[in-house]
Amino acid sequence: MLIGPADSLPALQERLAPAAEIETFTDSDALEALDYIMRTRPALVAMQNEFAETSRGQALINRIKDDPALANCEMRVLARDAAQHRVAVPRAGGGGPAVAIDQPAPALDQKGTRRAPRVRIKDGVEVVVDGSPATLVDLSTVGAQVVSPTILKPNQRVRVLIGDAKNPVKCRGAIAWAAFEMPKGMPTRYRAGIDFGTTADAAGIDGFARRHQQE
Repeated sequence: MLIGPADSLPALQERLAPAAEIETFTDSDALEALDYIMRTRPALVAMQNEFAETSRGQALINRIKDDPALANCEMRVLARDAAQHRVAVPRAGGGGPAVAIDQPAPALDQKGTRRAPRVRIKDGVEVVVDGSPATLVDLSTVGAQVVSPTILKPNQRVRVLIGDAKNPVKCRGAIAWAAFEMPKGMPTRYRAGIDFGTTADAAGIDGFARRHQQE
């Protein structure tokens, strides 16, 4: 199976095996590609490096690496330049074929909201981000981490409502970082860090965090 930008697929397919049966997906079809992988368990999954470096590409790689049912599925990440150096990345737990990549994908910067002590929130606590519910993971006076079923993008300006309608804490902020996730047996989702800056209601946030702190 091969996934990448539509204009790169023919050349990449030639580099893999011109005569082999290869199912191709464009980089906008990550969910369809995952469904195909889960149904057919192909011997090889290859993807173009520009797609692999996106949050969707990283989520797909992690989903395959962490699934024991796909332990025999080899992964390759191919650069447009076939001469680029390739390194091996082992699977979690050391099982199954390694993941061969042309260059390591850069780690997401998840430090945008670490300027104040952060409180881990107990499971099941929700906030509202731009009118849509999101699960609150942790909270500080300058930011929060949330998991949302709706798309969140870096630098996106958002309004966050914390607490119930009778006594809400209203915050404005920006998405500092975001990652697309494909957890096994669950719907796809976006994990994001929200930066409130210095204008948030610190007292209201502190009170809410203490009431809902994970024990």
